[in-house]
Amino acid sequence: MENIFLAETSEKLISRINKLTPTTQSLWGKMNAPQMLAHLNVAYEMAFEDKHQKPNAFMRLILKLFVKDTVCGDKPYKKNGQTAPAFLITTPRDFETEKSRLIGYLIKSVELGPAYFDGKESLSFGKLTVAEWNVMFNKHLEHHLTQFGV
Repeated sequence: MENIFLAETSEKLISRINKLTPTTQSLWGKMNAPQMLAHLNVAYEMAFEDKHQKPNAFMRLILKLFVKDTVCGDKPYKKNGQTAPAFLITTPRDFETEKSRLIGYLIKSVELGPAYFDGKESLSFGKLTVAEWNVMFNKHLEHHLTQFGV
């Protein structure tokens, strides 16, 4: 898997994001393009902003035991898989706003670099390694950009 903390990788992802339009159709699933971008932004909101509530200790244990390997492991996501409630985007979103936010998060991740993420705590899974953050961000982006054919 490519290193999302490298400028070259980020630039490739941004190029793919820039191929999207507000009316780009998905190959599967229920989200439209603006909702998908908002959905992708949630992972970065959880890493950079104090916007989402941390799950209670019991739920974090369950997430670590049963979800972490799916999210932070190399195996690709299945089409139409379940998502956590915080990631469900069902209301209309502004395409340009969500696109700009996502590109900004990608650039911020490169600027901060891997050292920022080494041992950084995830709201859901506790402290993660740089490799786990890389897989989590990269795999999620790859899944949804592929979903929209870019």
